[in-house]
Amino acid sequence: MFESRGEKVFRTGVTVVLIILSVIAIIPLLNVASTSLSSKSAVEMNLVTIWPQQFTLSSWGYIMDRPDLWKSFFLTLSTTVVGTILALLVTALIAYPLSKPEFRWGPVIMIGAVIAMIFKAPIVPYFLTIRSIGLYNNPLVLIVPHILNPFNLIIMRTFFKQFPKELEEAAHMEGCGYFRMLFQFVLPLSKAVLATLTLFYGVVLWNQFQHPLLFLQDPNWFPLQIKIRQFITDDNVLHIGRASTANLTYNDQTLRSATVIFAMLPIIAVYPFLQKYFVKGAMLGSVKG
Repeated sequence: MFESRGEKVFRTGVTVVLIILSVIAIIPLLNVASTSLSSKSAVEMNLVTIWPQQFTLSSWGYIMDRPDLWKSFFLTLSTTVVGTILALLVTALIAYPLSKPEFRWGPVIMIGAVIAMIFKAPIVPYFLTIRSIGLYNNPLVLIVPHILNPFNLIIMRTFFKQFPKELEEAAHMEGCGYFRMLFQFVLPLSKAVLATLTLFYGVVLWNQFQHPLLFLQDPNWFPLQIKIRQFITDDNVLHIGRASTANLTYNDQTLRSATVIFAMLPIIAVYPFLQKYFVKGAMLGSVKG
């Protein structure tokens, strides 16, 4: 497609700005990763920038041997997987009827979703509500409050509104009901929006911090982000089972850096598989109201 000179200049300028912002964003991440792979002496002498100095895996070896960290990891992994599946199911079951013009309560419910998206619940009433339904100090609090997000509901509902009506009409003529239509025809053809919302829900569930901080008191139910906070702020937790620091090749800073990268790796590993659907799904879910 032919581009005018102004369009080429604009595209080039946007590309340059995005590259600069990407570099600025990735430098701190590279520094943390390099610190986790550097020796204690190199870190203490401030020799580490974006490349490991005196390369060593001793920090990673120490945190890999921490059973409490692995327990938090698998708790977070299980709640993320289960929570994302439930969230997609609930969102689809609500979004599909809302996408149908014959559902007369649809506009009212959508207004409620927009209000819920704009005006967040005050923290004290929210806390009391969660506690009143039995989720205080209950690991289900890591899943239940996140199974429906108004913004994600709007995206999926808008996507379903663009689904070809001819296909649905043909299926209805063959005796296909709404549930069968949704699960056998609509969802299999909605990979783009499902991948997009999988990423949205998954990141929220994996990185949740406020909910476990407010509602969980039992250390056995602490998810990964709370465990990382303990590692960063509480030296007693970080040093459990550790020998004297005299002959070690790692220190608190390298251990904490390794723990941070450890928590980021699963999301970084999953994102490339969802990237091809991500932009398409987000755009398709936001074109029409």
